[in-house]
Amino acid sequence: MTDNALKALADQGVSVWLDDLSRERVETGNLQELIEKGVVGVTTNPSIFQAALAKGDRYDADLRRFAGEGKNVDEVVFHLTTEDVRNACDAFLPLYESTHGVDGRVSIEVDPRLAKDTGRTVEEAKKLHEAVGRPNVLIKIPATVEGLPAISQVLAEGISVNVTLIFSLDRYRGVMNAFLTGLEQAREKGKDLSTIHSVASFFVSRVDTEVDKRLDAIGTDEAKALKGRAAVANARLAYQAFEEVFSTPRWKNLQDDGAHVQRPLWASTGVKDPAYADTLYVTTLVAPNTVNTMPEKTLDAVVDHADITGDTVTGAYADAAEVLDALEGLGISYAEVTAQLEREGVDKFEVAWGELLDEAQKDIDLARADVEQGDK
Repeated sequence: MTDNALKALADQGVSVWLDDLSRERVETGNLQELIEKGVVGVTTNPSIFQAALAKGDRYDADLRRFAGEGKNVDEVVFHLTTEDVRNACDAFLPLYESTHGVDGRVSIEVDPRLAKDTGRTVEEAKKLHEAVGRPNVLIKIPATVEGLPAISQVLAEGISVNVTLIFSLDRYRGVMNAFLTGLEQAREKGKDLSTIHSVASFFVSRVDTEVDKRLDAIGTDEAKALKGRAAVANARLAYQAFEEVFSTPRWKNLQDDGAHVQRPLWASTGVKDPAYADTLYVTTLVAPNTVNTMPEKTLDAVVDHADITGDTVTGAYADAAEVLDALEGLGISYAEVTAQLEREGVDKFEVAWGELLDEAQKDIDLARADVEQGDK
């Protein structure tokens, strides 16, 4: 690790992951360069895969092969995405081994169209885990009401999980409970708890985007003074909940049997409002046992000019609670905002998945036409 800012984050217990993946990154050596800089994991989502597929020609040979084999678009997307994740897992394997499974992780998401279906989510998670076939893969499951029992069931099978789309503190507590339940079930099945890892992806910037819009509509000086503060406050209170849950006797019992904590992962850390510092959701959320997954633009900004001053979370709980109380006092409902963001988050991932399938279908059709032309 050579970069000072990334090293400073690592020294504070923050694992830096990249929120992006493409075949080009892997094949050109760019991913390896980032690993050498201090990036210790990768997260993916449907939008990331759609962008990767739309760019360049690195998938063309596979598309021609699959077109010739008559595979449908769902099968093609499954093969392409699991192969990319498998190759990224191989690149991170030395890190996975040197950190005893904590880092060197690559996430792949269950089809978001299954977010409201517990049973099919579990089936898809098992299928993805088997297809990638690497010990350092994390299966992403959304933190919907239906997702919570799926999280427990997948963990109970000894499969490591990245829980995604967490916006509210109540739902986050439900996620941590699902994690503990899954470990307890895994132990009952005789699984080695030391091999099971999990992160809980708490979304950040989208909270400010929605709350700031409502503050602008109010328009008072008091409202303006709260802009850009809700997301960080929410995340800091999530960390307080993390500390509480992972100091309980229930957790200690699992820890004694080799279990690892489910680390909070700060997701959606790219700043949406140009009025805010481009490293806002990194420098204000520094705390031990956390992950910050950054889009490349944010990562570059951190490398270039982030000032990492130490833990910026654990001493700020009272101030964070005051921010959320002040928002409620202005008539901005925390429960309403976070419920809306979860709905929109699921919808956005479904739309992105549809765009991924559309992009793949277009490429399959072109590849099939090439195959047919070649047969003439």
